[in-house]
Formats: sequence, C-alpha cells, structure tokens
Amino acid sequence: MDPMQAIKATFFVECEEQLAELEAGLMAMESGTHDSETVNAVFRAVHSIKGGAGAFSLDELVRYAHVFETTLDALRAGRLPSAPATLQIMLRAADGLADLVRVARDGGTADAARIAALAAELAALINPGGPISGAALSVPEGDIDDLDFEPVSIAVAEAAPARSWKIRFKPHAELYAKGNEAALLLRELGRLGAMDVQLDSGNLPDLTELDPEGAYLSWNIVLTADCEASAIRDVFDFVEDECELEILDTAQAAPAPPQAEPAPEFDVMALIGKAQAASRQEQPPAPVAPVAVAPVPAAAPIIPPPASPEAQAGAESTVGATIRVDLDRVDRLIDLVGELVINEAMLYQRSIEAGMTRASAVGMALEELERLTHEIQDGVMAIRAQPVRSVFQRMPRLVRQVAAQTGKQVRLVTEGEATEVDKTVIERLADPLTHMIRNAIDHGLESPEGRIAAGKPVEGTVRLHALHRSGRIVIEVADDGAGINRARVRDKAVQNGLIAADAVLSDEETDNLIFLPGFSTADAVSELSGRGVGMDVVRRSVQALGGRIVITSRPGLGSTFTLSLPLTLAVLDGMVVTASGQTMIIPLGAILETLQPRANDMHALGTDLRLIRMRGSYVPLVDVGVALGFRSGPVEDDGVAVLVEGESGARSVLLVDAILGQRQVVIKSLEANYRAVPGIAGATVMGDGRVALILDVDVMVVQANSSTHAAPNGLLNSERTLAEVD
Repeated sequence: MDPMQAIKATFFVECEEQLAELEAGLMAMESGTHDSETVNAVFRAVHSIKGGAGAFSLDELVRYAHVFETTLDALRAGRLPSAPATLQIMLRAADGLADLVRVARDGGTADAARIAALAAELAALINPGGPISGAALSVPEGDIDDLDFEPVSIAVAEAAPARSWKIRFKPHAELYAKGNEAALLLRELGRLGAMDVQLDSGNLPDLTELDPEGAYLSWNIVLTADCEASAIRDVFDFVEDECELEILDTAQAAPAPPQAEPAPEFDVMALIGKAQAASRQEQPPAPVAPVAVAPVPAAAPIIPPPASPEAQAGAESTVGATIRVDLDRVDRLIDLVGELVINEAMLYQRSIEAGMTRASAVGMALEELERLTHEIQDGVMAIRAQPVRSVFQRMPRLVRQVAAQTGKQVRLVTEGEATEVDKTVIERLADPLTHMIRNAIDHGLESPEGRIAAGKPVEGTVRLHALHRSGRIVIEVADDGAGINRARVRDKAVQNGLIAADAVLSDEETDNLIFLPGFSTADAVSELSGRGVGMDVVRRSVQALGGRIVITSRPGLGSTFTLSLPLTLAVLDGMVVTASGQTMIIPLGAILETLQPRANDMHALGTDLRLIRMRGSYVPLVDVGVALGFRSGPVEDDGVAVLVEGESGARSVLLVDAILGQRQVVIKSLEANYRAVPGIAGATVMGDGRVALILDVDVMVVQANSSTHAAPNGLLNSERTLAEVD
C-alpha cells in the first residue's frame, strides 16, 4: 500500500474516534454536564479533525470544521451560552461533520445545501447579523496554504500593542524522520507578524561524523506580533513531541505559560511532510512578512530548563502506551493460539494413552504447559476485546433522526458502555441494534398526545443496557411505551397468512410473531417501517452470532428485547460428555447441575415426552442420543442427567451416557465447513484428533418445552408440581 494512503487510512480511523468523542461530549452537555473538561474535549475533537483534513487538502472539510471550531471556541470562552437550542444545532452540525468525513473517506459528494445551512446556523449563534454564506464553504483552486478563510466576526476589544517574543526552535531527528520540514514551520510562524531568524549551526559536526538522519540545526527567532503564546504554539501543534520549543515574552522576561489545550491526538500528522498551519489558525492568515536572517540582538542564551525527574518519568510512561496492529495479524495470532490449544490437548491425550501419570515429570510439565497455554489464549483474546461503547455511541444520532421523522420526543439512556466483548461480535452488533431502536421508537413509544392521555411524560425513554452474565454478554433494549398489542399482532399475522385463524398461541409465541419475515403492524409503508424486514434481520443476525433474543412486554408499560450473545466466537468453556458413543460438548455457562437419575424419578407423558422429577417439580427430559438420531430409543442404563437453562429461563434435563471432564475448546463453524444441523452450535477438535459436536442448548430446551406445550394433558410450562402431574 502507498505509505500516504496508509497514513490517510489511519487518519480516518482516528476521525471516527474523534467524532464519537464529539458526539458523546455534546450529549453530555445536553444532559447538563458543562465542566471545562467536557467542553475542551469537544473543541479538541473538531480541532484535530480540521488539522488532519488540512494536511490532506480536504478543503470542504477544513472550512466546515473551521466554522464549527470557531463556534465551539466561543462556547469554551463563555461568549456563547450552552443553551439546549444551541446544543441541538451543534448536534446537527456534528452529523454534518460526520457526513463530510464519510464523503472524504468513501468518495461521492455531500449535500452542499445542507452543509451550508448547518454552517450558517453555527455562524448565526455568535454573529446573528452576518451568517456565513454557502460560497464561504467553497474552496478556491490552488494549494490549501492559499485559502482565505472567512471566520465569523466577533466583537473584540481594541487591539493591544504589538508584543515581542523570543523563540528557540530545535528539531529532533524524529521530526525529519516523520516527514516534517522546519522551513514550513518557520514560514507559518511568519504569518503571525514580523520575524527575524538566526540559524544556530554550532552543533554541526565534521562531515566524517555527520549522521544523514540526525538533527543538528536550531533557530533563534524574534517575533513581533499581536498574539498570545498559544497562537505561537499552534504553529508547532503537531510537532511539539519532536522538538525543543521555548517561548519568552520579552516584556515579562519570563517563560510564557504553556498552552491550556493539550496537543491534538492525531499522531498521524507527524508523518505528513506538509502540515499546513492555515487549517489550524483561528484568524485569517496575515501577509507573510519577509524572513530576515539578521543576527538576533545580544541576549542571554535561550535554553529550556531541564525537566524534573517526575516529569521525565511521566513522559516515559506515556510513550508507547498503545500501538496500532493490523486486525489480520491479530486474527492470525488467534488462529495459531487455537491450534496451540488443540495440540496441547493432543499431547495430554497421548500422555494418558502412554500410561503417564500426572505426578510424573512429563505429566507435571504438560500440566504447566496447559496452564501457560490457557494464559496465552486469555491474553490474546483480551487483545480483541473491546467495550461496546463504540456501538452505543452511534445510537444517539439514530435516535435523533428517528425521533425527528416520527415527531416524538425521545431520550436515550445507555448503561454498561464499558462492557467488553470480542471485536467480531461488536462489528456485527450495529445492524440488529439499529433495527431494534428504530422499532422501539416507531412502534413502541406512543405519540406525544398518546403519552399525555396515558398519564406519561411527553418524552419517551429508550434504554440500552449491556452487562456480563454467565460467561455471555446480555444487551437489553427497553422502552416505556405501550407494549406489544398482541391482538393486533395476531390479526396481522392471520391477514398475512402467517398463522391459522384458529391457532392457539401463548403470549410469548404471539410476541415472537414480529420476527417472522414479511410481518409488520404498520398500516402503510414508510421510510421507517412497513416492509416487515427489520425484526427478521435482527433475529437472523443474532442467531448468526450464536445468540438468542427474548421479548418481555407488559401492556401500557413497555417492552424489553434481551439479546444474549457469546463473549467471543473463538473459544468456549464446556463439559465433555458422551452419548451413543459420540463425544460432545455442553457449554458450561448453560449447566446448572448434574445428577445421577433414579428410575422412579423418570416418567413418560404420552408417547414421546419424558419428565424427570427434581425437588418436587417435573422438568422435560431430553435424551441427547435419541434427539440427535444416534439411536432410536432410550436404553435401560440412563447414564447422567445434566440440568441446563436456556436464555429464556426455561429449563430441561439433557440425558447423556457419561461425563468425561471439563475443557476449554476452540470453536469451529460446522455450518461453514459442512452445513447447519439443528441442535448443534458448532464443533471442535479434541485431543485424540476426533471432531466433537457442541450442543445448542437453547434449541434443545425450546424443542423440549414446545413438546411440553403440545402434551395432551395441557402442560403449559417446563416445571409442574408433583400434585399437578400425579
């Protein structure tokens, strides 16, 4: 890949991070958080995007971000109050900024009229009499250094007399290694005012000792300009870590205080050879003064004070805190660790077959290898683990859009954003969550009039909650709307021919009708609903991740959709069992207990259904060998009973021949390598080289309870008291 393209791709990745921080900050401010840290974070996000865009000559993005940044600067300085109406405009402006970033990354054109209107709204916040024009967002041909920005006019006090600054600038070798040029920085510094520059070549070695990649030159500069120290530091914004920079105000004869704003987080800019400071100036560029090379008047040498040991230690602790690694390399590493786990299991199996005990030297070495292998596996999996925040942060924008389309007032509440899950799962969460939130707002929440009539607040609430439970991630999407109108759902299903008119359905089965392809309760097709594809997409997406979705709805109080997904799609803690001579894995998170069943505890109900009595209740019994077709009927020796619980809370007992132990296994997709098999979630390779099937507990529980529902005695749930059956 072209190095510049790689750098540009990194810039857009960091743009996504900055946009997420921008939106999160604005949402926090809208909810009442107005501390300086939040406001500065919002400002830095836009400032960083503008600076990076300027380096790549993304002119339209630079101009729009400049208007946005100017408005945020007024908010930061207290000249603009953070009223709700102001923040609504800024949230819409953030959407416009995200669109421009997307266009710059993916190509195409942005809606020029919409972008100009958003920029005008921003400008009107601090300059009502002179809104920015659409032409102001067009970029003249030529280099971006020649851009003449039209900043919003702000009334300021009478200009202060010109100040004199002494500046010492000494680049490090890293500055040149990353493609920056000292000459460009000096030229941009000259835009601030009259400047005298003296080259200091005292550290230049002999030609025989010169390192071509070294840095030996420095510059002493006297700048006369009506500016603050922060404006001077802005010129060196993206190279402060690669140079020594000292700024002295000659009027005070003391070092100027450091800039309040830390440098933007775009370390990618240090790799760009042409860091145009025109995109970083908040005022129109002044004419470039001639750079005189006259000697600096006699003065004390400008030498930066040595950093304290504490400061040096702090700086060292932050360097290299994070690195960017290509995702393909991580995936390859995970695959190799998976193979390592399989080979470790094979070695252990071979040692058992050879008669080696765990107390032997080889056995103890293998035990240590097993421990280290699992630690490596956990560490590698943690590399891919990411908080769900990256998905949750996309939802506020969606909520605003859908609320505006439906004319409803909606508040989004997110909880558990720090909950971590494998990156593969996160990447596939956005689509189902998008459909579920759209459904919650469009179908779940009542209209403002309907909420008032029901005695509810006009503003509806959608809650997005993530948490870990039993080795899985659970995500809940809840609303405080009217709940599912089951009579209407049933009527629509009958009209669409999805169920028979005389079908007898439980509340849970009626709720699940909304997941059928082509089902919709909308009277007409709109931009949001009516085609019956949204919830079907949700179910298919969740099932593809090996998860389940459960609906809980209370009429008049709202609905909750609960997604339960595996934390990772790569490894699984499971119980190794046998059934009809076949080795299988039961996911450990679904197992509640195991027991040795007694013959008088098991009862037949009808021709096919069997129940087992446990603590005064009856639970459906599933013979795994029979259910999967390995044998035609139950055997006299009933083996071991494993009590499992599905995601819906329903329980069943799986009957297996024996339990071999507990292992962490590497999941392989059976559907990708063979085909989908009902009741089987995947497969793994065991230590003896054989393939073991991973049971889909939820499917088996659902099938067992469906058989119970259909039993002739009218059993309606998976657990009945002894008196009810007897």
